[in-house]
Amino acid sequence: MFGAPVDLSFKNISKLTDAWTEEPRRSLRPLKKNSENKYLCCSLRLSNNNITDLFDLERTVCHFLAEPKRLAWLDISFNKITHIDPILCRLHELRVLYLHGNSIRVLSEVDRLGELQHLHSITLHGNPIETNKTYRNHVIFALPQLKSMDFSAVTSQERVLAKMRHRSRSRSKTNPAVADIENS
Repeated sequence: MFGAPVDLSFKNISKLTDAWTEEPRRSLRPLKKNSENKYLCCSLRLSNNNITDLFDLERTVCHFLAEPKRLAWLDISFNKITHIDPILCRLHELRVLYLHGNSIRVLSEVDRLGELQHLHSITLHGNPIETNKTYRNHVIFALPQLKSMDFSAVTSQERVLAKMRHRSRSRSKTNPAVADIENS
């Protein structure tokens, strides 16, 4: 079940349904199929395309994979995605998610990925959210199970710092006097 990824990168795909007519790229490891002509793997690569939304993601995963519920690795980097779609939260076995090089602007959208209990590696660099000064701390706090973010290990010290900063920000929102002291 852990064969080579279904690689649909560099196919000029705009909508996920466009991928259904594409043949996956060949890799060093051959792709294996079942009797229904679906791939025996748990990885899907859709990077370097022109995808703007994830509207048909579930159907696309079902179209290609023999066991779509076991999708563990999804690469949708270098597309034109502007939002972290809640559809990603239905991929309960997802462990690795590459979203780098897109157009995600709202940092708080990362919070919804907290539902993905097995997610241990994520990439978000190269998105506008990266310019937010609390970017790394926010993601680490929102996704406490992460082991790696933007191809860099998440340290226990970063986890502690992220919690402290979150508590500090929460207090300053509920107590304006604390905010005045912290901002001076």
